[in-house]
Amino acid sequence: MGKAGLKIVTIGGGSSYTPELVEGFIKRFEELPVKELWLVDIEEGKEKLQIVGDLSKRMIEKAGLPIKVHTTLDRKEALKDADFVTTQFRVGFLEARALDEKIPLKYGVIGQETNGPGGLFKALRTIPVVLEIVGEMEELCPNAWLINFTNPAGMVTEAVLRHSRFKKVIGLCNVPIGITMRIAKELGVEPSDVHVDFAGLNHMVFGLHVYVKGEERTKEVLELMGTEEGATVKNIQELAWEPDFLKGLGIIPCPYHRYYYQTSKMYEEEREASINKGVRAEVVKELERELFQKYQDVRLDTKPKELESRGGAYYSDAACRLIDSIYNDRGDIQTVNTRNDGAISSLPDESAVETNCRITKEGAIPVPVGELPISIRGLVQQIKSFEVLTVDAAVTGDYHTALVAMTINPLVPSDTAAKDILDEMLEAHRDYLPQFN
Repeated sequence: MGKAGLKIVTIGGGSSYTPELVEGFIKRFEELPVKELWLVDIEEGKEKLQIVGDLSKRMIEKAGLPIKVHTTLDRKEALKDADFVTTQFRVGFLEARALDEKIPLKYGVIGQETNGPGGLFKALRTIPVVLEIVGEMEELCPNAWLINFTNPAGMVTEAVLRHSRFKKVIGLCNVPIGITMRIAKELGVEPSDVHVDFAGLNHMVFGLHVYVKGEERTKEVLELMGTEEGATVKNIQELAWEPDFLKGLGIIPCPYHRYYYQTSKMYEEEREASINKGVRAEVVKELERELFQKYQDVRLDTKPKELESRGGAYYSDAACRLIDSIYNDRGDIQTVNTRNDGAISSLPDESAVETNCRITKEGAIPVPVGELPISIRGLVQQIKSFEVLTVDAAVTGDYHTALVAMTINPLVPSDTAAKDILDEMLEAHRDYLPQFN
C-alpha cells in the first residue's frame, strides 16, 4: 500500500449504497488517505453509475479533499494496482430478485433474497462472477484485499476460500452492527458501550453474550426482545418473538432467524405482502427510483437520509471501518465473514463463518468460540451443509448437487417441492446461469 495514498475500487459502483461508502471515506480521510476511488459497473448500469459518480464528486468537493473519483465500465483498467476492492453488485438486477421471491411462494415456500431457494439462486448467479473478479485481482492487484458485501456474503466468501488461490478476502454484513445499534437504543446506552459476542454464519449469526461496559446484560436484552418487536432490519417483517422461547434459547437471534423459527407466519406475511404491495424487490425498486431522483439533484452534496430505508444502513460505513482497521493495523474487534480456522469447533476449519475477529494488517483473526450451544448447533451445521453444496453447484453447474442443496435447506419441505422450484427457477434465470446451460 503506497504512502502516496490508497487506490480503492468499488465493483457495482452505480449502487444506491455508494454515497454511504464515500461518506465513510470522507469521515476517515486523516487516517485512511484515499487518493483514487474507482467506481465500476456494467453497460446496463451506466446511467446509474454516472449519477452516483457525479454525486460522489460533489460530496468530495464539499469536503475539500483531494480524492479523485473515476467511473468506468472497464473492470480491468480499474483493478490495476488497487489496494482494496469492494464488491456490491446484483447479478440480474432487482428483476432477478423479484423472481427469487415470487417463484417459491407459488409452492408454499418462503421466497427471500438470501435464505431458502432465493438465497440458493442468488449464489448460483453471483459466485461465478466473483470468482472471475478474483482471477483478475490475482493478475492485476495480487496484494489487494477483497472486501465483499455482495449477498449472499457468507457463500461468496466460502466460494473464494474453497475455489480460488486468493485468500485476502473478508465478507461483510450489516446485521451484527444493526443488532448492536438496536440493543444500545433499547438499553439507552451508546453503541460504543455495547459488546456482543457474535458467532455463526452470515444471516445465521447469534449473539452469545451481550456486555455493556463489561457487565453482562444478555438476559435483560432477551426480556426486551420478548416484549417488543426486537432487533430487525428494514427488509424483514417485524414479528414479535415468543418470550418463553427466547428465555429457553438464552442467546440473541438475528432478524433472519424468523424465517426458521417463525416459518409459517413469515410465509403468510410474505404471501400477503406480495398480493397487496408486491414482493420486497418491487418495494425496493420504487425506493431506488426515488433515491436516484434525489441523487440527480445537482444541489445535493451529502448522503440523503432516505438511504437508510433501503435496508442496508451501516453496510458501507462498516466497509470503511474494516478497510481502516486493516490499513492501520488497529487490532480492534469486528464481526466479519472469514475462514473458521478452529474458532467455532462445531464447524470445519476451512468453512467460512461469521464471527468476531481481531482486525489487523494480516486480515481477520477469529476470536475462539469453542462449541456452539446445543440449541443452535444443528441448525447452523445444516445451513453450512446447504452453503457448501450450493457453492459446489455454482462452480460446477451440476443439477443434482443443486437439487440436494435445495432439498436439505430447512425452508423447503420435500424433495419434490425442491425439484419443482429448482426446475422453474433454472428456466427463469437461464440467462444468468451459463454453467447450467
